[in-house]
Amino acid sequence: MRTEIKPFLRWAGGKRWLAKSIAPIMRKRLKGRYFEPFLGAGAMFFAMSPKQALLSDLNGELINAFQIVAEMPNRLLKEIRKISVTKESYYKIRSSRPRSSLQRAVRFIYLNRTCYGGLYRENRQGEFNTPFGGGSRTPAPLWERNLILEASKLLSNKGVELKVQDFADSMKLAKKGDVVYCDPTYRAVTRNQFDRYGSVIFDWSDQERLAEQARYAVDRGALVVISNTFCDEIKTLYKEAIFVPLRKNKTIGNRPRHSNNNKESLIILDPDHNFQGWNSLRERACDEGKKK
Repeated sequence: MRTEIKPFLRWAGGKRWLAKSIAPIMRKRLKGRYFEPFLGAGAMFFAMSPKQALLSDLNGELINAFQIVAEMPNRLLKEIRKISVTKESYYKIRSSRPRSSLQRAVRFIYLNRTCYGGLYRENRQGEFNTPFGGGSRTPAPLWERNLILEASKLLSNKGVELKVQDFADSMKLAKKGDVVYCDPTYRAVTRNQFDRYGSVIFDWSDQERLAEQARYAVDRGALVVISNTFCDEIKTLYKEAIFVPLRKNKTIGNRPRHSNNNKESLIILDPDHNFQGWNSLRERACDEGKKK
């Protein structure tokens, strides 16, 4: 029986809810290396639990945290447990600028587990500015549920590589037998919904670059699966793909004014045109939609 490894980070827009449905389908197709170029909390990676993987993101603090979890989980836990969960401690840690890789990871993970909504947000200067979460938010599950230690076992595998780089630099390495899963910050042509999590915005030109790199990867024989927003503009970028409609009811903040803002699509580009599992998923999604 496969042991379920859960993400150690809380992450707004994370795909833990989706991983259970699509990871088994992708796992059957994985013969080589798994790629996740928009890592976030890595929910899909942990659900896949591959022996070989290239995990990447432009967020250097995020990748550093994953590296420290892989290399020194016990020291990391020891340092996090020293910090009290109070508003005063939170803002003190948030304003700090540690230099060592270990203390940077301590800061990142502590803030993640105690901030509002698991929302990683930076201002234009690249400074983390999410407010204190309060309530039941605490880093305690990291040790009480062994989230760090279990994640470390998988991340410390020799076949798992972590890099700070643009998604295109990762995707250009994908080839036959590989599986690429992309979960970019959702962005349509017009900015009618929140899309700034870092100092650099994933804009429409990046959506076009992603579609281009996806096609190149498929031409080399890789299976590419992309979570993206639901809109006609996205559909035009992936005319050769199969689309599975998705809907997740939970959102951060106020209810979206436009119903499409809460709709998502799963985009599958398959070099073998083997859509059987995905068609079943699409039929199930359509049936669920009719019931609502």
